[in-house]
Amino acid sequence: MLDILYRDDWLVAIHKPSGLLVHRSPIAAHEQRFAVQLLRDQIGRRVFPAHRLDRGTSGVLLFALDREVARTLAGRFESQAVEKRYLAVVRGHPAASGVIDHPLVRRLDPIELRHGRGAGARDALPEDSDEPGDGDQADHSQTVAQAARTRFRRLATVELPYAVDRYPSSRYALVELFPETGRRHQLRRHLKHIAHPIIGDATYGKGRHNRLFQALFGSHRLLLACTRLSFAHPLSGVTMRIEAPPARDFMDLVGPLGWDPDCVDG
Repeated sequence: MLDILYRDDWLVAIHKPSGLLVHRSPIAAHEQRFAVQLLRDQIGRRVFPAHRLDRGTSGVLLFALDREVARTLAGRFESQAVEKRYLAVVRGHPAASGVIDHPLVRRLDPIELRHGRGAGARDALPEDSDEPGDGDQADHSQTVAQAARTRFRRLATVELPYAVDRYPSSRYALVELFPETGRRHQLRRHLKHIAHPIIGDATYGKGRHNRLFQALFGSHRLLLACTRLSFAHPLSGVTMRIEAPPARDFMDLVGPLGWDPDCVDG
């Protein structure tokens, strides 16, 4: 049973667990469980995703109960009329606060490539010009970069007495993130760009740090969670604020890292 955070006659929001796909995809053809299917079966109604969360990201996921409402909400997300707050555990100690203003070229997934989307405007290049991480894989992207902005604030830091890379200890931080645009994998790519990749990110992160968290804390997930969506209700116009604390498998790290649980609150 999915955790339902909010429901009315037009909308329903759930707390998506890490590892759950939003909908069926040929890219993961072996998967049998999807948020769309599970929620439909749970409430006995067809549901329409208003936005997406990566498979590894947990947190607030919004659906519409009507196709037209879904289109309206999708337009709100696309026009940056929805405020989104995320939490992430990252490598290193970033600045106390800042803005990552770094255009991103459009990543093409294997299905888009198969159908020729972006033909004539793509090349076999990394998704941007950053230094590749341990987990980076070959990628095809459109070559025209799109504007992308993310605000961030550092909430807590820790230094662990374990040697990773060339340093005798390892630094990590808890940050809150406010994406102002909605590019594919924006938060993961932006944090990689400033050399503070998200722990547990197999594509843009650093494998050695991911493995340290697996060994020390048994953490095998992407440490990224959507904790709040704020938007105007598409029918009533009332300001909605749907929140969810980080999932248990995220919060279980807060104590061992010496952080106050209250620091995750926005």
